[in-house]
Amino acid sequence: MIRRTIREMTGMIHVENGEQLQHNETLVHGVCIDSRKIEKGNLYVPLTGRHADGHQYVEDAFRRGAAASLWQKDVPNPPANVPLLIVEDTEKSLQELSKSYRNALRAKVVGITGSNGKTTTKDMVASVLSEKFKVQKTEGNFNNHQGVPLTLLSLDEDTEIAVVEMGMSAKGEISFLTSIARPDVAIITNIGEAHIQNLGSREAIADAKLEITEGLPENGLLIYMGDEPLLQERVPNITGIRTKTFGKGHGNDLYPVEWKQETSGSAFRTNASEDIDFYLPVLGEYNVINSLAAILAGREFGMPFEEIRAGLGKTRLSEMRMEMADGINGSKIINDAYNASPTSMRAAIRLVEQFEGTGRKILVLGDMLELGEKEAAFHREVGCDLNPEKIDFVFTYGKLGRLIADACDFPDNRVFAFEDKKRLIDMLKGKIGAGDLVLVKASRGMQLEEVVKAITVS
Repeated sequence: MIRRTIREMTGMIHVENGEQLQHNETLVHGVCIDSRKIEKGNLYVPLTGRHADGHQYVEDAFRRGAAASLWQKDVPNPPANVPLLIVEDTEKSLQELSKSYRNALRAKVVGITGSNGKTTTKDMVASVLSEKFKVQKTEGNFNNHQGVPLTLLSLDEDTEIAVVEMGMSAKGEISFLTSIARPDVAIITNIGEAHIQNLGSREAIADAKLEITEGLPENGLLIYMGDEPLLQERVPNITGIRTKTFGKGHGNDLYPVEWKQETSGSAFRTNASEDIDFYLPVLGEYNVINSLAAILAGREFGMPFEEIRAGLGKTRLSEMRMEMADGINGSKIINDAYNASPTSMRAAIRLVEQFEGTGRKILVLGDMLELGEKEAAFHREVGCDLNPEKIDFVFTYGKLGRLIADACDFPDNRVFAFEDKKRLIDMLKGKIGAGDLVLVKASRGMQLEEVVKAITVS
């Protein structure tokens, strides 16, 4: 993590009271925006949010061990006799500090964005590269205008590669993040429908995702989903960079030539290394496809396929992303409740349909959020796609989820729609039997992890 004296920090950001600061030689290590999580020696950055102003917790941060704190100059009544760095805007200063720190590091950066799969891809890329290098990665969902700076400031001086996830909900956000992170390698997983409510079209989403290339150096590498027509059309117009593609199609630089779903993961081979059997301890063909981006990243950093294979086999995903768990009554639960879009929903359903050696197959599907004017149509399309010959029961949760249920061509005794989570859980518990496979998936706002907890063996 960042280790700088207060004097050094005043040279990295614009500080209004720099000359008057006491304790200039005090060493600050690490940055925190939550006073409850302060560790001794941290710089506390009070941010103003919709529900609270972090400035009211500055004194508490010092009591918990903060070495210094930022303070926004238009906020009245700063506490006396503590090391405060007075700045124009605390959030902008956080971003400025992270940019300055990143520029001082020797670490290479792999930046990852995409409508779906970016967190899983981040985990796979970090696992691969960790086989050879000291790697740090974005933790949790710290992928926005505050999270990316905090990720960069958490990097150790001797980190060799940082794997940084970049999220967005509007045009210009990736452009801003990539200007701070300055990736040496950029990865775009796919172009889906997430945030179409704000951007209006998949074309606009593609343009927004491609903003990540603005941070690449001359001759930097863009790794992208080559099966996506919107990227195929746009990438050739970007000059000064190299490109590598991955996907199912044989026109890509890297594609799978064999793939087999196993109980807790996927076995596959690629066109570039047909004599090497890769094993990914993650479910789903779409995760195999995204793992190809991790392989290409490993190759870019000079790793042999055998080393990449070892790293890929150690992948551990972030929570609530295709987690397999033991369920009640001898069932198996796939917890993919972190987020959902039409693309990722269909992919998860296909995974369940293809699974062999299980009992009945049960879907628990909730609302997919932030889909704009077409949200109703997207939910109905998911329902229309469900195959009663491959899926035994469908449970939906939420007003939009009900549209999935209404569009299902299932007998009434096999599809159930709920807007009361407790009632859903009660009926679901009565249906689950030995050997059954249950998929739970929805947008994060639906909090379907509560359903997972209720049907999982603790």
